Amino acid sequence: MTATAVDARQDAVTRLGSSFKRAMVAVRRLRGRETHRPGAPSFAQYQLLFALADGDGLSSGELAAASDLSPASVTGMLDSLVDHGLVTRTRSSTDRRVVTCSLTADGHRVVEERRAKFSSRWDEALAGFSPSELVLAAGVLDRIAAVFDELDGSE
Repeated sequence: MTATAVDARQDAVTRLGSSFKRAMVAVRRLRGRETHRPGAPSFAQYQLLFALADGDGLSSGELAAASDLSPASVTGMLDSLVDHGLVTRTRSSTDRRVVTCSLTADGHRVVEERRAKFSSRWDEALAGFSPSELVLAAGVLDRIAAVFDELDGSE
């Protein structure tokens, strides 16, 4: 690679890193804003609702893994979602220690409303990109995620 090509690549990698950081900060700001809306699910609770919409009948441990939350956090969030009539808990008939969670009709409605609200935003924001560019971007983000997953916290 020529020096110019190396510089161009490094500039592109730096720009990608800056864009990734801005996206992460925007998500943290969103989480902060949404936790202060009484009566509405928080950003993290929506993660649980979406996980249940994609795989109904999950245990709280499976929900924690699917939504990247701690099991203790999931338990508290599920209590609130059950109280609001969005989720039901059912004890397994074969193993009484296992409790699975499912969306209620209201839970499904809330998820569909949220998806509809953001679907047009996603479509608009990504309209200028081809399907192959979007797949490439997803691959880049997957590799970035893998870098962070490999860190052990001592770096």
